[in-house]
Amino acid sequence: MESLKVQEYMNHYPVTFTANMAIEEASLCFLKTKQIGGPVIDDNGKLIGFLSESDVLAKMIETIYYNEHVADVADLMRIEVLTQKPYDSIIELGQLMLKDKPKVYPVVDDDGNLLGTICRNDVLHAIDRHLRANLKADKEHAAR
Repeated sequence: MESLKVQEYMNHYPVTFTANMAIEEASLCFLKTKQIGGPVIDDNGKLIGFLSESDVLAKMIETIYYNEHVADVADLMRIEVLTQKPYDSIIELGQLMLKDKPKVYPVVDDDGNLLGTICRNDVLHAIDRHLRANLKADKEHAAR
């Protein structure tokens, strides 16, 4: 199980946001992709924040209720972001996700450049695939 690494199961092409993007545009991205959160990057591809679907939903409700101007991503994004490295263990990430932690993690290199994202479903897929491969190998070994 130690060989299961984040880079093997992460989404290499997640929807990303910029700080100056309007919340309406971010909302549309969430609707089109069904992502529940995404990284906010600067012009150089460095991670500068994270925007969740729930952050956008809360602001959109507030906008309708108060009929106020909708904010930009910079107004809602979280600046303190928990991240993963491509060489991190899927099992350790899965254990983190069992606690009260994010459901989606940006994956960054050692310089903070965004490489992708990994979510609970990706971790579940990795573990399921590994377990199925082991079961198949055990059956083949027992048949010999």
